[in-house]
Amino acid sequence: MDMKNLYLLVPLAPLFGAVLSGLFGKMIGRTGAHVVTVLGVAVSLVASVLIFQDVQAGHHFNGAIYTWLESGGLKLEVGFLIDPLTVMMMLVVTFVSLMVHIYTIGYMADDPGYQRFFSYISLFTFSMLMLVMSNNFVQLFFGWEAVGLVSYLLIGFWYTRPTAIYANLKAFLVNRVGDFGFLLGIALIAAYAGSLDYATVFAKRNELAAMTETVTGWPLITAICICLFIGAMGKSAQVPLHVWLPDSMEGPTPISALIHAATMVTAGIFMVTRMSPLFELSDTALSFVLVIGAITALFMGFLGIIQNDIKRVVAYSTLSQLGYMTVALGASAYSVAVFHLMTHAFFKALLFLGAGSVIMGCHHNQDIRYMGGLRKYMPITWLTSLLGSLALIGFPFFSGFYSKDSIIEAVHASTLWGSGFAYFSVVAGVFITAFYSFRMYFLVFHGKERFSKNHHDHHGNQQDEELSADHHHGLAHGEKPHESPWVVTLPLVLLAIPSVVIGFFTIQPMLFGDWFASAVFVDEAKHPAMAVMSEEFHGAAAMALHGMTSLPFMLAMSGIVLSWFFYLKRPDIPAAIQKAVQPIYTLLENKYYFDKFNEVFFSGGARLLGRSLWKGGDQVVIDGIMVNGSARLVGWFARTVRLLQTGRIYQYAFGMIFGVFALLTLWFNRV
Repeated sequence: MDMKNLYLLVPLAPLFGAVLSGLFGKMIGRTGAHVVTVLGVAVSLVASVLIFQDVQAGHHFNGAIYTWLESGGLKLEVGFLIDPLTVMMMLVVTFVSLMVHIYTIGYMADDPGYQRFFSYISLFTFSMLMLVMSNNFVQLFFGWEAVGLVSYLLIGFWYTRPTAIYANLKAFLVNRVGDFGFLLGIALIAAYAGSLDYATVFAKRNELAAMTETVTGWPLITAICICLFIGAMGKSAQVPLHVWLPDSMEGPTPISALIHAATMVTAGIFMVTRMSPLFELSDTALSFVLVIGAITALFMGFLGIIQNDIKRVVAYSTLSQLGYMTVALGASAYSVAVFHLMTHAFFKALLFLGAGSVIMGCHHNQDIRYMGGLRKYMPITWLTSLLGSLALIGFPFFSGFYSKDSIIEAVHASTLWGSGFAYFSVVAGVFITAFYSFRMYFLVFHGKERFSKNHHDHHGNQQDEELSADHHHGLAHGEKPHESPWVVTLPLVLLAIPSVVIGFFTIQPMLFGDWFASAVFVDEAKHPAMAVMSEEFHGAAAMALHGMTSLPFMLAMSGIVLSWFFYLKRPDIPAAIQKAVQPIYTLLENKYYFDKFNEVFFSGGARLLGRSLWKGGDQVVIDGIMVNGSARLVGWFARTVRLLQTGRIYQYAFGMIFGVFALLTLWFNRV
């Protein structure tokens, strides 16, 4: 097969499945919908594996597939860049997406929107593949906006629920803020580089570095990189554009896994990595990236400690881990960032799908306070969730250990401004991550069985207002949880395998070999983090053994032990601490008041501006002056002229004589 056709097959196979399921869902039925979409993603995965083997053999591709239009020498094209970074992303996206598709067969079995959901997740996969395979900014922006649009549809999938509609609108609007910056960055590139092709722009990088932006006088490359990163802040949910991500839990669990693991939120990390030749020229932009990532990694982790919704705990862990990836980008350790992106995709998808399995087993209850002791009822879900949790906290030999410890080492070796704060944040984040992850694990799978406590009153109304609109079920009194069907547990097992082993086998070629040599550029003279790490690396096994004596390992173990003691042995202590530090708890419960600020400042400001424009602009200027004012002027003029139209001949004659006299006076004055 011609390789170009194989490249096209990767994104088009999921698109074909999405079209069939979306437009002809009623004709092909529920079985037909999941068959065509699962088959489409499976074909895409197989094609990605073949392309991966071709790239391993040393064959890369960078070229246009279709020219959309040309304007003033600027070409807008559909093209593919197939290199090691691209194929790694293709494999992650297609594999995780396939697991989510299979899982959805069981999870959404009773949902009336079955065909529509399969259409959406396949369309989501197509959008992400178009993004990662692009070789130009036009196609990148198309994929960027497409994943945003489909995420809007998926977060609001249960569109009869007000909370879901609020969440998808919030996600859409917050991402538009980031996308405005992203579009400005692309516009600056088009204006000053005269091209939107990656290779052409990167070839002119030194010319761009010597220019200044004409309006602000900033170094052009700094302006471009910060604008591009603002786009990444929206997509990859960095403070303060993170507020949409926890609310995205209003969508069904499979899409939570897909958004958080392999698509959308990883798009920003991928984009900055792809733009490494530009970011390496601006230490200011890199420091900005470093500090924003550190704030996100640390402060979003704190919020995970107080969450009671099982999906929201995992969501806040995603925010924190995205902060880790962003910190790695700021330290110029781009390969480490995408390495953590890859390992995180597997164990985060595993944790989300495990959470969904628990939700199914507990009859759609999501509150971890009403679980406990599920280990003996759901053994597969328990074991896979334990493996995912160990990978998340960076336990030695698990995949998350290799990527997370590499980030910590990279930040420690960084010399950029802000690296000290970033190092403190990622090290402290290890303890916080272990604490909230195993708080959830212990409350769900161990301890006393609390699911028999009916948390609804005798009228069936929920007493706990923290639960969202879709938490309206729960086990009946005396009912026991049950293990999920094989279509749910099989993806858990298949995701658990790479969550454990993939880091061990890939760290050497991805971080210290030449796998990313052609895709990622690092100026080692200015940013020596990767060079320092390379000198200290002596193999995956040695790294894991040494990790057992390191500070992060001690902190992680402390977090596990403390959560075990607090939530299994002495649950009265967390309650007492909460009362003792109530102001801090209130601050965390209100998520640092970001939402309140946005509602008052932006929404309130928009309402005030709208009211001012309505009162002053619409009512006073348009209605009062232009529309009604012109009508009143005509009416006044008509009333005035009507006074002269009396119908009396002597008055008309007097007017004629007065007019002749006035004309004669003017005439003689001119003469």
